[in-house]
Amino acid sequence: MMILKKILIPLVVAGLIALLFFSLAQKPKAPEVTFTTIEGKKISMESLKGKVFLVNFWATDCPGCIKEIPNLVETYKAYQNRGFEIIAVAMPYDPPAQVLNYAKLKTLPFPVMHDGFSEITQAFGGINLTPTTYIFDKQGYRIQRTIGEIDFNNLKQLLNKELN
Repeated sequence: MMILKKILIPLVVAGLIALLFFSLAQKPKAPEVTFTTIEGKKISMESLKGKVFLVNFWATDCPGCIKEIPNLVETYKAYQNRGFEIIAVAMPYDPPAQVLNYAKLKTLPFPVMHDGFSEITQAFGGINLTPTTYIFDKQGYRIQRTIGEIDFNNLKQLLNKELN
C-alpha cells in the first residue's frame, strides 16, 4: 500500500501539472464574426483562414490611434502580398460619416468598418479602450493582444516569423 502511494501521488501531481500547462498553452480562437466594411463588403473569419490578420479597434478622436495609422498602412503595404490582412474597426461611438471621411482622406488601403451596433466590440470581449489590437495566426488563433499603441518593431518580427 505504501509503495502504491509513493507511485500514485507523484503521478497524479504530474498529471495535474501537465493539465494546467496544457490549458494555459491553449490560444484563444478568433470569434466567429463577419466584418462589414464601410463600402458594404463582408469579410468572414472563415475567409481569413490561411492569413495572418490584425484586427485594430480605433476611433477618429483617439490620438494614439491616429498616430499609429501611418505605421499600420506601411506595415500593410509591406506584408499584404505575403498573406497579411488588417481590419480596422471604428468604435460604435465614432460618427459613421467621420470614419468614412477619415478613411477616404487618408486613403486607407485595408478594410475599415464602423461597429455601429457594437457587435464586433462585444464579440471580442467588450472593447472599451482604443487602440486595442489583436493578431491572429493562419489558423485563426490569437497570438497577441495589445491595449495601447502597437510596437511596430515587435510586430514586424512577429510577422516575419509567422509568414515564413
